[in-house]
Amino acid sequence: MGISIANAALRLVSGAFILNSGINKLRIDEASAAGLQQLASNGLPQLGQLEPAAFGKAVSVSEIALGSALLLPIIPSRLAGLGLGAFSGVLLASYLRTPGMTESDGIRPTSDGTALAKDAWLAGIAVALIFGRRSAKLAKKKK
Repeated sequence: MGISIANAALRLVSGAFILNSGINKLRIDEASAAGLQQLASNGLPQLGQLEPAAFGKAVSVSEIALGSALLLPIIPSRLAGLGLGAFSGVLLASYLRTPGMTESDGIRPTSDGTALAKDAWLAGIAVALIFGRRSAKLAKKKK
């Protein structure tokens, strides 16, 4: 079964980034958690129902769990990719639904939106992890 070098690179880069982000949020103050929650609730309105402190803790624990799953080779790439896809989906939804983050076309980022738009790379990595091995296996069968 093994893990390819390409998958290892994708998992290492995204996993280390997300794990570090989660660790940094372990001691997030309530005001910062509330700001993060407001932004996240643009993408997933249900997140606005939590208390800011609980939201901050949930985000921290979720990022640590996802980052760890990406870094641990015993977790299948497709499963890690599904987790990353859900995470990046909320990030991109928040970007697209937050006023002032996109130009008038609704996609290209404004200067304020660039910080969130760059998270599109996580969605690309998720797609590669979910579908990468299947494509490689199909290519081998065709030869």
